[in-house]
Amino acid sequence: MATTTSRLAPIRLVATIVSAAFLLVGVLGFIPGVTSNYGMLMFAGHHSGAMLLGLFTVSVLHNIVHLAFGVVGLVLARTMTGAYWFLIGGGIVYLILWIYGLVIDQASMANFVPINTADNWLHFGLGVAMIILGVVFGRSARSTTV
Repeated sequence: MATTTSRLAPIRLVATIVSAAFLLVGVLGFIPGVTSNYGMLMFAGHHSGAMLLGLFTVSVLHNIVHLAFGVVGLVLARTMTGAYWFLIGGGIVYLILWIYGLVIDQASMANFVPINTADNWLHFGLGVAMIILGVVFGRSARSTTV
């Protein structure tokens, strides 16, 4: 796959949008009101009682991970190859997180990020969606760079 930096490449746009969503979620996790029980926000661990949108357990570490993932995505979205690997690789990472969330005891120290059931299923959906986006838009990127 070529590493062209065409501004109009759809895969780059998709990867940029996904990255921006991760950045937004990371920022929102630090905003009281959007994150309920904000006073219970801990750096890490399953004891964090903060809930993004009242549904997803978050911690400072969890928010930082979202921010970092968004920054990495923006950097990789600068090229079609990078955008492709961000979507495919990121999707795989999120499917691994989904499996991890299913097998750990959510009340144990292994749940250091923290992850709850809503997070698990969001991770599954993100993983599948990112891989599908990478495959679909990666295919069109390969056909336009031949």
